[in-house]
Amino acid sequence: MYKFNECTLQMDYLIKSVMPKMLPTCFLLVYMILFGSIADSALADVVPQVWTARNAVVFALKNSPDSRIAEQRIAAADASRQLAESAFYPHLNLSATYGQTNNPIYSFGNILNQGSFEQNLDFNNPGRTDNLNMKAELLYRFYNGGRDRAGMDAADSKYLSSENGRRTMMHRLGFEVIRSFQSIVQAEDQRDARLDELQAIEASLAVAVARYEAGDLLKAEMLNFEVQQARASENLILGNHTLALAQKTFLNLLGLKDGTVQIDQTSDANQETPLPGDYALRPELIDLSAQLSAIEAELAREEGARYPTVDGFASYQYDQGYVIDGSGDSWTAGLKIDYNLYDGNLTSANIARKRAEYGELNEQLTKLELAVNLEIQEAELNLRQAIKRSTVTEKMVQVAQESALLSRERFKEGLILSSDLIDTEVRLTDALVRQSAAQGNHRVAIANLRRAVGLQQFAITTEELLETQP
Repeated sequence: MYKFNECTLQMDYLIKSVMPKMLPTCFLLVYMILFGSIADSALADVVPQVWTARNAVVFALKNSPDSRIAEQRIAAADASRQLAESAFYPHLNLSATYGQTNNPIYSFGNILNQGSFEQNLDFNNPGRTDNLNMKAELLYRFYNGGRDRAGMDAADSKYLSSENGRRTMMHRLGFEVIRSFQSIVQAEDQRDARLDELQAIEASLAVAVARYEAGDLLKAEMLNFEVQQARASENLILGNHTLALAQKTFLNLLGLKDGTVQIDQTSDANQETPLPGDYALRPELIDLSAQLSAIEAELAREEGARYPTVDGFASYQYDQGYVIDGSGDSWTAGLKIDYNLYDGNLTSANIARKRAEYGELNEQLTKLELAVNLEIQEAELNLRQAIKRSTVTEKMVQVAQESALLSRERFKEGLILSSDLIDTEVRLTDALVRQSAAQGNHRVAIANLRRAVGLQQFAITTEELLETQP
């Protein structure tokens, strides 16, 4: 019986004292297990297992910190628009105050407002009074020289500027992703070329060892292959290092801290080459033009300071006193005109400053148009060069592969020296590396031309690319 009572007391203690303290911890553990696994699985669904050029661009546009920074700038510009638009609406204020006083002036005012004036009132000592004042006030600006309208126009232009600043960043980001993706492709091709070279040298070294043991080859010839094997191994190490760096750069560009990179070189490998055209679609030019419009609107706002302002006001108030038990209400309405006759040339100085800013920005726009035009011409020339290089290197690889096959057979038969075969293998590796670089440069040149003429990668605009993404 004693043991049973002891167990009962222990269980009661656990239920009443320990369990309530453990419940929050248990709920936290359950939450972490359930929702943590859900979050991890959602993240795994978001990050592709295999990267193509297209889905890499889309992922970067959605997840890069630069994209979120641009979105916050647009949100700030939109808030500025709402702030400027608020000037066109009336302002309604509600207030309530309560206080007590024995100050003659304030007490007399309370008595009048509460409708409690009597002929025998002592004006020098009306006594203690209190007052509960509730007031509604309406304010509206009818005219201020067009400054509110100019402020709204400036805010609209700045919003357009922020939108095109985001487009500029998106186009640049899309191009950088393509270039980084092609860097990985090129690094993989070059690593494979180095690996093929090493395997070919090792195969030739095995033949050289057999011939040396048979007394058909000098030791110096065999040592040449061993030296070349070491050189090819070093080049393979460098190739793997270059590939690892390219992959880390690619992940960083996508907004990822770490992960494995597996790419599909064949999907979305080729983009549509844009036709030679003007630079009307370049967001940088639209951005600067919007900034120019904003300065022009700000100039109009500064010039509006030379005109008067006309404000309307109306108010209603109710007063209640508890000391003398009085109450009353009143209203006020009217117009107010302000005109600044002299401000020490402040307005003139502000106008001159805005005109100078407008002239400077206009020249910057002209400079940017020249730079963009040159950029398009350079992109077109680079594309033509890349096309020619791709054709030449393709022929180079075909010749180098055929030459390597013949040289390997001739070395087995003892018809050429080891140095001749090594030179052939080096030329084949060089041709493969050049072909990979030419193909990568060709794709990058197309992407750069698209950016130069104001197009997003794989689509005309970023919005179109994101909408059509499966």
